Amino acid sequence: MITAEQREQLRGWFTGRIPDGLFEELTEVTVDREEITVIGRIPGPRPAEDASPAEREAAVEGRVQEFRERTRDDRIAVARDAEHRFGRKVSWGVECDGRRALFTHVAAPVMTRLRQPERQVLDTLIAGGVARSRSEALAWCVRLVQRHTDDWLTELRESLEHVQRVRERGPDGDPGEAGPGTGGG
Repeated sequence: MITAEQREQLRGWFTGRIPDGLFEELTEVTVDREEITVIGRIPGPRPAEDASPAEREAAVEGRVQEFRERTRDDRIAVARDAEHRFGRKVSWGVECDGRRALFTHVAAPVMTRLRQPERQVLDTLIAGGVARSRSEALAWCVRLVQRHTDDWLTELRESLEHVQRVRERGPDGDPGEAGPGTGGG
């Protein structure tokens, strides 16, 4: 868990480090224990006025693929610097014409112990064709919870950031002094 200030510093670093013109706009930088995900907006294609929805979708897909291939070397250079500096893998994605596409990203294993009722939920999702495996079903459940509890999760994250700031000050810290890892000093 990182503080809002550390998240802003991370976004600022990427804003300064990403080559000019790579994105129209840096739209999102997210971070967890394993990975930093950087998402930027790229210009959409310009299909003919009478293009079908299928043609428009294919044009967006082609634009995303072209961007991915053309910018690979630049993105790798930034990722190497960031991985060295922040100790996390960097993943990339784009927003193009209302569609979000993520490139290679980390699939981190998690340890969990589920009782039979929880396993049955996952197995039902598999049987229903929602997921191919228990791990995919669990990821689906996490996304569902995330979608329906965003406000609560935001409040919880803010509380955790406050706890982290208090811990960093410690018993010997000056109340006005920034603690280690907060960018102060």
